[in-house]
Amino acid sequence: MSKAEVGGVMGRFTTDTELVAAVRAASAQGHDRLEAFAPFPVPGLAEALGFQPRPIPVYALGAGVLAAAGVLFLQWFSSVIDYPVVVGGKPLASWPAFLPVTFEVGILVAALTAVVMMLAGNRLPRPHHPVFDYPAFGRASDDGFFLMIHTPDPDSARRCLQGLGAEDIEEVGT
Repeated sequence: MSKAEVGGVMGRFTTDTELVAAVRAASAQGHDRLEAFAPFPVPGLAEALGFQPRPIPVYALGAGVLAAAGVLFLQWFSSVIDYPVVVGGKPLASWPAFLPVTFEVGILVAALTAVVMMLAGNRLPRPHHPVFDYPAFGRASDDGFFLMIHTPDPDSARRCLQGLGAEDIEEVGT
């Protein structure tokens, strides 16, 4: 594999504590593009990788409120300004009749915004990831703990993983 095709170097660790320690050590050595794979949630791994929470709830709330306001305005405009028809002596701007649709559209848009932002934030859908070509990666769902260092210099990443005690170290394509 040529250096232009190398996306990173991946190594396997035997325990979750070794993986967390390796992530912290690799970060301390200056590697900032790290990706870890484990068969179950590992306490402390997200913090070691430098995970930052995303503002998805704020954006979902904002989108839901804007959509609800837009639908409320649309209903008011159509029944009061555009096509005013008095039905059964009720007022033109019958707010209680507008609320169910306003609520439903607000919830729908907020949920769809959250789902789309979650997918975009996780870079999904991605039908094929280069780590699937890594032969030992089949153990990621069983008992393997993997660390991938994304780097343009695979030699330094290989030395780093060897120094951290990784097994099955291999270059992974782009």
